Amino acid sequence: MTRAFRTAAVIGAGTIGLSWATLFAAHGLTVRVTDPRPGLAEAVAEALDRNAPQLTARGLDVTGLADRVHIAADVTEAVRDADVVQENGPERAEFKRDLFATLVREAPDHALLLSSSSAIPSSAFTRELPDEAAARVLIGHPFNPPHLVPLVEVVPGERTGEDAVQDAVDFYTSVGRTPVVERKEIPGFVGNRLQNALSREAVYLVEQGVVTPEDLDKVMTNSLGLRWATVGPFLGSHLGGGPGGYRHMAEHIGASMKQMWAGLGTPSQNEEQQERLIEAVEKAYGSSTYPELTETRDRRQLAVLSALDSADKEEN
Repeated sequence: MTRAFRTAAVIGAGTIGLSWATLFAAHGLTVRVTDPRPGLAEAVAEALDRNAPQLTARGLDVTGLADRVHIAADVTEAVRDADVVQENGPERAEFKRDLFATLVREAPDHALLLSSSSAIPSSAFTRELPDEAAARVLIGHPFNPPHLVPLVEVVPGERTGEDAVQDAVDFYTSVGRTPVVERKEIPGFVGNRLQNALSREAVYLVEQGVVTPEDLDKVMTNSLGLRWATVGPFLGSHLGGGPGGYRHMAEHIGASMKQMWAGLGTPSQNEEQQERLIEAVEKAYGSSTYPELTETRDRRQLAVLSALDSADKEEN
């Protein structure tokens, strides 16, 4: 790593921000958290208690975790000595524009300024910043919850410096994440665009009465989700072509696949259809509380990660 990261500021303490704070502290950073929400200290304490056992399961020593996380009264206090800032505010360009102007003004000149934005490229909210400030702003988009899901999409803006890109890669690697640099800004980046493409067809299939929401989820978790957790779409297709690989698949199955592309559906999502879909999902999952469902999700994600770790160790 080309530079040391000792202090992190987490701006915004929703689900993502609290998860980041736990992860950063578990890797030894001093963390300052700020958010105007009421009961911030209680929310932070609850998140640490909830997330710490999961990090222990991932092999991290969480001794003294709470001692490394501090509540800051405001943004200025949070970023005062920060080496890195992780912003997790509302998904609105105008909000981020004002906030990053403050971050540039109040944070140290060396601080790396990262946004968890899930769809808005950083160039959309850094246009009014001077070049030297915009050079250290970029996207570090995680997947929920970031203390468990490894991927971070590192997306530089039009004026982000290469040093900042490398620093972001080094930083996320140092806290056990898997950063992927995306070299072209596009709304939604890569992960959410893929997710939305699949979600669009899923909604269409349910609207058309082909399958229920619950059974569609079974299709995913018992086939594609299982496969993609281990190899991803392109390697999966390469293997699907047999010994001839992706070339054989493209030349022999590609035509029928392209015909299917043309037949993919567009959900109507008028008010009536949307209400039917909401009711169907609520029928499938509404009997369980949000904490119950997230606990199940995270427990299963931990099991997948542990299994992949074991497989990687066997290969090595």
